[in-house]
Amino acid sequence: MRLGDLASTLFPITPTAAAVEITGISADSRAIVPGTLFAALKGVAADGARFAPDAVKRGAAAVLCGLDSLVPDDIGVPVLRAADPRIALSLLAARFYPLQPEHIVAITGTSGKTSVAAFVRQIFEAAGHQAASVGTIGVVSPAGSNYGSLTTPDPVQLHQILDRLAREGVTHAAIEASSHGLDQHRLDGVRISAAGFTNLGRDHMDYHPTVEDYFAAKMRLFGDLLPEGAPAVVDADGGYAEAVMATIARRGQRLIDVGAKGRAIKLVSATPDRFSQSLDLIVFGQSMRVELPLLGDFQVSNALVAAGLAIGAGVAPETAIAALGRLVGAPGRLELVGTTAKGAMVFIDYAHKPDALDHALAALRPVTKGRLIALFGAGGDRDAGKRPLMGEAAARHADLVIVTDDNPRSEDPAAIRKAVMAGAPDAIEIGDRGRAISEAIGMLEAGDVLCVAGKGHETGQIIAGVVHHFSDHEVVAAALATEVAA
Repeated sequence: MRLGDLASTLFPITPTAAAVEITGISADSRAIVPGTLFAALKGVAADGARFAPDAVKRGAAAVLCGLDSLVPDDIGVPVLRAADPRIALSLLAARFYPLQPEHIVAITGTSGKTSVAAFVRQIFEAAGHQAASVGTIGVVSPAGSNYGSLTTPDPVQLHQILDRLAREGVTHAAIEASSHGLDQHRLDGVRISAAGFTNLGRDHMDYHPTVEDYFAAKMRLFGDLLPEGAPAVVDADGGYAEAVMATIARRGQRLIDVGAKGRAIKLVSATPDRFSQSLDLIVFGQSMRVELPLLGDFQVSNALVAAGLAIGAGVAPETAIAALGRLVGAPGRLELVGTTAKGAMVFIDYAHKPDALDHALAALRPVTKGRLIALFGAGGDRDAGKRPLMGEAAARHADLVIVTDDNPRSEDPAAIRKAVMAGAPDAIEIGDRGRAISEAIGMLEAGDVLCVAGKGHETGQIIAGVVHHFSDHEVVAAALATEVAA
């Protein structure tokens, strides 16, 4: 694609520059090959302008940067200067990768994004559509693709994914919208049909100065990206629901509120029955009942938000609600992964925030006949303030708490564990996560339930900056096999 075709609507471009052929776009100077447009973005750790000369040496055909960037105009290739180069990068990526599924729904919130995206994909499939989901567990599509692992991929990768999905025949997609992704304009240029908000709790305080800033970043989905008149789905029972609905009202979007306080999809009752829940609903004035095959109040919320998004994207209400009865939980989300010879159950959950851990353990309490055991840690180089809060959440629900390592990253693992145990002073401390899981399974008696929390689907553990292969699923499976053999 010529630079003029790619960027002339955004930048003044000379005829000579307009004729330059662009074969790719990247913000990583190390990935530059001849013909690539290099986005010299200013990041937290480094300014991309530093790498512009090297990018040109590698063959960059043009450079995108900020108005005040130190990239010289005479660097040897056209220089595109933008007031906000991140927005420009997303819009350029959308032009370079022009195809998108016809219906795209986006989900934001502290917890539940991955589950809601997976549920919406399943509802779309039940309605007969070619559907995909994009987010923390990668890309899931009819082609079986599963690539990438960021909650919200960088804009070039995201638009490349959407273009690929559309070429594969996908017409309906659900994508996770993280606060980082929204704040960094990664979703700009995505044609969003409907948007959903799950909840808000403490998270990413290492990135956002305050909870208010965190909330404001999430509100970009409704305030800037979702068109006026488009459906906006909100769990009306959440603490920030009124503030979200106020934004939706100001933007003139069509509110679909769900939950016990919801009016569009009202939860009349949820009656648990071990591993499922019978939901009585009033859906746009019509009474409906469905057996949801998932545990926990939070999964009821996730399922209803997903149903609202699917309906907002054109699925018939009866079809969407019926599909809830066949939902399969996302990998590593309160997932029953094994049972001991004595009948104790082992669950793996991604909960790595206080609210998420609180909800996961609360969901497991009703199915626990013996002791509820919580095993978890906290990540390094992240919000340190949530560590004792996670300890408190575990101590509040569990009969036994085991504090271990999560992803220490560059921090001292013992210091992280100490901070967690400030909220759970009676916890058992076992630093090595593999040994902790094995010992926890060895402690299980009939009727006990073990929740291994924090990593979920992840297959790596970051220690001292090095990623080591580690899977809670694999360690649990090995420990259970050893327990059976013994």
